[in-house]
Amino acid sequence: MALFGKKKNTEKTEKVVDAKASAAPVSRSTGGGRDLSHVLKHARITEKATMSQGAGVYVFDINVDASKRDIMQAMKALYNVVPNKIAVVNVPRKNVRNARTGRTGVKGGGKKAYVYLKKGETINIA
Repeated sequence: MALFGKKKNTEKTEKVVDAKASAAPVSRSTGGGRDLSHVLKHARITEKATMSQGAGVYVFDINVDASKRDIMQAMKALYNVVPNKIAVVNVPRKNVRNARTGRTGVKGGGKKAYVYLKKGETINIA
């Protein structure tokens, strides 16, 4: 279409895409479009959690907004295992006192998840 006597270039330019350049970074999301990399914060390494690993129970600190379904999808995406059962526990906030200054503060709580795996399945948390 000409506008005031000017003609637009109607040729289509083909763009050559490099195979390495087009490779997007691996996303930790499922087909639902939700990013699951924020669901599991880190493994909770305590004496109780370490002893329960022998029975196939792993403990993770999780995001406060995470649901059991999110945890299950994140476990499948990150560790390639499907949990048998998931138990979510709220960790309460605690009042703490600094021994040097005597000031009081609050230690933030959160959530933790007990992930039960089938017999024979393990996760390498190291």
